[in-house]
Amino acid sequence: MEHIKLIETILYVSNQEVSTEFYQKIFRKSPDLNVPGMTEFKLSMNCKLGLMANKNIAKILADKTPHPDKGNGIPRCELYFYIENIQLEFDNAIKTGAKLISPIADRNWGDKVCYFSDPDGHIIAFAEKGTGH
Repeated sequence: MEHIKLIETILYVSNQEVSTEFYQKIFRKSPDLNVPGMTEFKLSMNCKLGLMANKNIAKILADKTPHPDKGNGIPRCELYFYIENIQLEFDNAIKTGAKLISPIADRNWGDKVCYFSDPDGHIIAFAEKGTGH
């Protein structure tokens, strides 16, 4: 799909400010956009992560779906980041207060991965490619 120029994943969060501070520490960078209703982190040339408060997206969704608040604490997505130094990212996530889900381990699909969750229960994985990939 060469027509897709940019991918932005938007997480619905219970508190935009708390999540912005959390991801600012996880990414060790300030957001590229931080206005009432939306925070964005540019992660690479063609990938952004957005944070939108549940109450803001609920206005758009109206009564067409369950209110996002009903999903708080439930892992609703996984952010899987391939990184260069898994120990550095693991230590940083621990330092920022991310909830450890699974420590660094070699996984049966060939990657070395650790798992955390953010304040809303979204899963964050830091991975290094295995030698077989």
